[in-house]
Amino acid sequence: MAAEVDFHEEAAAEFKEAFRWYFERSTAIAAEFADEVIRAVENIAEAPHRWPAQIAGTRKFVMHRFPFLIIYREAASGIQILAVAHAKRRPGYWRSRL
Repeated sequence: MAAEVDFHEEAAAEFKEAFRWYFERSTAIAAEFADEVIRAVENIAEAPHRWPAQIAGTRKFVMHRFPFLIIYREAASGIQILAVAHAKRRPGYWRSRL
């Protein structure tokens, strides 16, 4: 059974901003980006331990087609998505959300 997934407010804003950026360039690419994020979150919810452990109990899912990382952790209520982070920009900026 898949765990409940909750997006940190700032992670949700990051997803929306990245989607908007892709949408301004191509609606088709934006849809593909959204689909890949949705699949990533579903995979994380199904098997959260599958991806490598990081600092402070977080884990990192590397997206395949887009240069983004999904940073998450397990919480008592399920999975908390801490960041939808661009892989090449400001590494570790999301640590203040722990």
